[in-house]
Amino acid sequence: MTATTMPRLAADDRVAIDAVRLRLEVVLKGKPGVIRRVLECLLARGHLLLEDRPGLGKTTLAKALADALGGRFARLQCTPDLLPSDITGFSIYSQKTQEFEFRPGPVFAEILLADEINRATPRTQSALLEAMAERQVTVDTRRFPLAEAFFVIATQNPHEQHGTYPLPEAQLDRFAMKLEIGYPAADDEVAMLAAAIEHPDRPHTTPPAALLAPGQLDRIQATVAAVPVATDVQRYLAELARRSRSHPGVSLGVSPRGLLTWQRVAQARAWLEGRGFVSPDDVQQVAEPVLSVRLGIEVGEAGAVTDELLGSVAVP
Repeated sequence: MTATTMPRLAADDRVAIDAVRLRLEVVLKGKPGVIRRVLECLLARGHLLLEDRPGLGKTTLAKALADALGGRFARLQCTPDLLPSDITGFSIYSQKTQEFEFRPGPVFAEILLADEINRATPRTQSALLEAMAERQVTVDTRRFPLAEAFFVIATQNPHEQHGTYPLPEAQLDRFAMKLEIGYPAADDEVAMLAAAIEHPDRPHTTPPAALLAPGQLDRIQATVAAVPVATDVQRYLAELARRSRSHPGVSLGVSPRGLLTWQRVAQARAWLEGRGFVSPDDVQQVAEPVLSVRLGIEVGEAGAVTDELLGSVAVP
């Protein structure tokens, strides 16, 4: 690749991601901040946990993202009777070939929506854990790789609801961030009602064209992972993680894996901002969604704890 080709590819990548953002803003009206977080999570090769009420657009958002990326979409409704094989797939004996054939499960999609993930039993949750952590599944001692762009969007019910199994800390740490979508503003709801009359849903319509070329997302994610982070910013990150482990309002401090995730999400934010380096502001801006999923605190309490942590360390 020549030096003149590199900038053009980078420009094409930014145009493509901006087009993805605009399409998502059409399907999830009035939530540009949420969509920005979703893109940060995606470009950081993370997974996303949504803790919110039903009917706020989580499934719509996941489907629109899969269409924009050109990937397969699968939805998994988690229930107490869900088995690990319902996620990973299973081997079945074929009378025709006289051999066992593997039937892949929904985890082999590029975008997997795991609805009400904490209604599944711990055994079933562990099957998803391997997929999220290793981007592979093991069935009958055989390992099957998942898509390079494998991205989990999981929804979680509040823990006080009946029939929930709290996610183990090891699985929570595999999510890059936790978000709330929240209710739309009044004007956005009026626009949504008007659009439903002007453009009613039609079954079996052709999905919109993908906005990214094959392999383009992998290239962008690799570019994000290479965004430089100065040593003083890394020391800032490490000190924030160390302070989180002794904070009185935190049940679990940031793990080394969580610290790597925090840096990667900050790199994604810097890239989306069009900068070639990570600043302390990037670290601060992504702190709340990154920390809320791994510190044992609720989304509504994460802001105050994050502010205290950020205020306890001098900014380089």
